[in-house]
Amino acid sequence: MRIFSGNANPDLANKICDYLEVPLGSAEVKPFPDGETHVRIYDDVRGQDCFVIQPTCSPVNDNLMELLVFIDSLHRASARRITAVLPYYGYARQDRKSQGRTPITAKLVANMLTAAKCDRVLAIDLHAEQIQGFFDIPLDHLTAVPVIGSYFDEMEMKNMVIVSPDVGNMKTANVYARMLGGDMAVIDKHRKSGTEVEMGHIIGEVSGKDVLMFDDMISTAGTICTAAEVVKSHGANSVRVAATHGVFAGPAVERLKQSVIDEVVVTDTIEMREDVKSMDKLKVLSVAELIGEAIDRIHHDKSVSAIFKKYKLMR
Repeated sequence: MRIFSGNANPDLANKICDYLEVPLGSAEVKPFPDGETHVRIYDDVRGQDCFVIQPTCSPVNDNLMELLVFIDSLHRASARRITAVLPYYGYARQDRKSQGRTPITAKLVANMLTAAKCDRVLAIDLHAEQIQGFFDIPLDHLTAVPVIGSYFDEMEMKNMVIVSPDVGNMKTANVYARMLGGDMAVIDKHRKSGTEVEMGHIIGEVSGKDVLMFDDMISTAGTICTAAEVVKSHGANSVRVAATHGVFAGPAVERLKQSVIDEVVVTDTIEMREDVKSMDKLKVLSVAELIGEAIDRIHHDKSVSAIFKKYKLMR
């Protein structure tokens, strides 16, 4: 088995290798002066089971191209099997044609990975689960629910309510509700434009309770900050939000700093920028053991879904 890392999140790759007690593969990934991506692998990979850890986060196009070139390098070096480990799958929100004459880029990325001779994919909390069907190669879909859920479970909050910031997020909220227990509530949300949302009534009771809100990602943080204000105005004691992917695009950091949210919990699927690290209310959990266990099971041809049996999160 050989594990390699691109430039997107080397810290996570090193943690995964520490968990598996294997060295990180030796490779050089750098741009040519004209901007082209160059990859050179120094380890012998002929006949090896190779894993490339590369979330396609910002800068999305650079990281995606780096991953494709890495896969091609391994294929031409006669690797036996190549698995793209995508802790964060860029372009996942472009999973359908929401308007005329627009692309389905999530499918295009799947085609590109297959064309580069990738043999299988390992991903965490895809924005839409149907993206699994975009691939003609095996895809193992992990969830960070055990990692995030265990963190809140250790707090032993007695007066907890899990709030979904919109109806579309009810499935995620329900998963955490089953794991943590507690009541559920949902906020009636209407989108006024691509950047503006309007929060309406709360279905459920939040007064005097500690609110937890979960999502797959925090992008611009507009929805989550507005939802936090709504539950606070209805008497919530505290508000904690959690997401697998901390994208933190545009005004997200400033919005979160100025919000009524008490704690923001994300995982390290995306490497944190310095401005993100400056948030006092930020807590970053690692998915290194989760990914490492999945890689070990893939390598030894064992069930990956068995990881989640004890959490009753079979996918």
